This record gives sequence, structure tokens and C-alpha cells, in this order.
Amino acid sequence: MRSPQRRELGGLPDRVQIYEVGPRDGLQNESQVVEVEAKAEFIRRLAEAGLGCIELTSLVPAKWVPQLADAEDLLAMVGDLPGRHPVLVPNERGLDRALACGVGEIAVFASATESFARRNLNRTLEESLEMFRPVVTRAVDAGLAVRGYISMCFGDPWEGEVAEAQVARVAVSLAEMGCGELSLGDTIGVATPGQVVGLLAELGRHGLGPDRLAVHFHDTYGQALANTLAALQHGVTTVDSSAGGLGGCPYAGSATGNLATEDLVWQLHGLGIQTGVNLEALCRTSLWMARLLGRPSPSRTLTALAPTLE
Repeated sequence: MRSPQRRELGGLPDRVQIYEVGPRDGLQNESQVVEVEAKAEFIRRLAEAGLGCIELTSLVPAKWVPQLADAEDLLAMVGDLPGRHPVLVPNERGLDRALACGVGEIAVFASATESFARRNLNRTLEESLEMFRPVVTRAVDAGLAVRGYISMCFGDPWEGEVAEAQVARVAVSLAEMGCGELSLGDTIGVATPGQVVGLLAELGRHGLGPDRLAVHFHDTYGQALANTLAALQHGVTTVDSSAGGLGGCPYAGSATGNLATEDLVWQLHGLGIQTGVNLEALCRTSLWMARLLGRPSPSRTLTALAPTLE
């Protein structure tokens, strides 16, 4: 199988943590429900490919996301794996379920805009932050690590452009609650590198440096890798991606797939950046899932390499 030619650029990190969201953010957007045994196998294959951080599922009511109604069964089936294995929780009830399952890390999903907060959480932005406050506090008190997602950081389908100051306000609130890591989401994929740099600079002015931040880009306009490189050049070392480019957002119709993990790994390895990921094993895993779903993967790297994996 072909590998990228290595040519380093200055000013980039030596290593990047890939935060794999395929099993949660990817599969929650599928019209079909993937069997829990296949989900567990997907996670095991991703771990064997070297992905050390895999977001497993979401502990939300089944009526909200029926594709993830088997969360407890999946967590029991996966068991102990090396590395980080967060789960998304929407509220205190979700946290109760996570604690009962022995989860060691959770994530909460906030919005930078009023419109998306109302559509995704049925609350105002302020109400949603107040809902998360006891969740984060209890989780931290229980010894859990907490990630805070912030969606619509660069654009909103109902509100248009999103002010950097508005994103910073939400980010500071989540950090003050106790979120150790903040993931900046380009939920509808409209960002360009200048916006990425501008937002990182704004957050830095509020005391949130790149060591506290992750980036989560969608590839709607083909900008995800360019935006990722801009973030890396400004010190970010955690990048969200989804195996095979699975995922979008069930509450934002214009959101297409996440940055494909294969495309991200190809770029990072070509830049001489360590990830710990075996690209061939990852491609075989995503190809297996694409066949299970009955459709081709949008990952350009997987598409290019698939003939060599037959």
C-alpha cells in the first residue's frame, strides 16, 4: 500500500492526538441502526489500528438518537481498552448512566449560538450552559475528565456568521465549570484558515491556549485539512476526525461529513508528525464499515488506497 512522502514543515507539533468520533458522531447520523456487535467490532478494530482516543457512544434518550439506544450494551461489550474512551452525555441523567457504567471520561455538547441551542437542546444558550454546570461539577468531583464541545463556532445555518467573542464567552463558561478540553466545532463546514487563526487568537486573549483546545472540522466546502493545518501551526495538537468520513449533524441539515481520519493521517504522516496510527489497518477498518453500511466512503485517501487493499 502506498504511503505519503515525508517532508516536514517548520512550526508544527511533533505529535498529534487524533480524537476519533466515528463510533459516536459518525454512526448516530446513519439512517440504519448498526448492530451493537458490529459497533463493538468497529471500535476494537480502530483501537488495534492505533487510535488511542475513541469516543464510544452517547448516553442520550433513545427517542433522540435511536441509532445509539444500545449504549450500555456497547460499553459492556467493549470492556477495557487502552487509551481514552469518552462518552457524550446530555444532562445529569446521562451522567448517572455513565457513572453506572464505570466511564472514565465524558463530553458535553454546547452551542455557540442561540438558534442551534434551541434546536439541539430545546433550551436557550444560557439555559443549556446552566444545565451542563451540575453535570460537569459532579463529573469532575467523581474523578472524570470532561471535554466541552462547542458547535457552530464559525457559522450557523440560521444566524450566519458567528462572532469570535460569542464563541469565547461560551468557551470561558465551559472552562470555568471544569471542562479540561474544549473542542471547537465547524459544524456546517464553512470555516477557512483565517477564521481558524482569528478564533484561536481570540481564545488566547481569554486565557485559553492551544493546550486546552481541540478542533473539529467538517469538510462541506473542502476546507477541513486546510483548517487543520492552520490550527496545528498555531499550537493545537488534538484533532477530531471520523473513520471513513462518517457523520454530520442530525440537527443541522447542511452539515456533511466530518474530516476523514484517513485523510488526516495521510497529511500528518506526510508532514512527519507522529500519530501512532497504522494507516493500512485504519483503511481496512473503514472499508469494512463502508461495506457494512452499503455505500462508499467519502474519504479521498480511502478511495485512492482501496484497490490496493483488495
